[in-house]
Amino acid sequence: MRILKENTAAIIIDVQERLLPHMHNKELVRNLSILIEGLKALDIPIVVSEQYTKGLGPTVDEIGGLLKGFENIEKMSFSCCDEPKIQEQIDHIDKEWIIVTGIESHICVLQTVIDLIDHGYVPVVIEDCISSRKENDKKIAIERMKKEGAIISTYESILFELCRYAGNEPFKKISKLIK
Repeated sequence: MRILKENTAAIIIDVQERLLPHMHNKELVRNLSILIEGLKALDIPIVVSEQYTKGLGPTVDEIGGLLKGFENIEKMSFSCCDEPKIQEQIDHIDKEWIIVTGIESHICVLQTVIDLIDHGYVPVVIEDCISSRKENDKKIAIERMKKEGAIISTYESILFELCRYAGNEPFKKISKLIK
């Protein structure tokens, strides 16, 4: 099944100041930055969550700066779908495929993916744009997400799949980002 940009949205989960330094994937911010810029070039709607900002701080500046104009929605639940404001935003966007990124893979990302599936969406988990403190937690979470029905991809693969054709403006922007 081909993932089409017209029917795709994205969610950035909890890439926050006090969580990020402890993540195993040290390329997370770089990879996520490329993905976000590519999604913006493709006009893909983006939802942003923050877990308990009083304790974990805001979205890191490198990512927050790329998401100007997008509302950061605070949650106390692990799953984004258990926060009514986030679920309402996802439902309002009304897309079939939801690109899922963020931290931690085995907690908030996993629970969000399971709930998205339960709500009738198809999560597309970007493997190189998620992380956990421990590599094995991420590995086990990805296995579970696959068994639940999520699609696993990478930022480069999904950007070119959404772009679909070479030679247009989004392709040119994405190609520059990838190099």
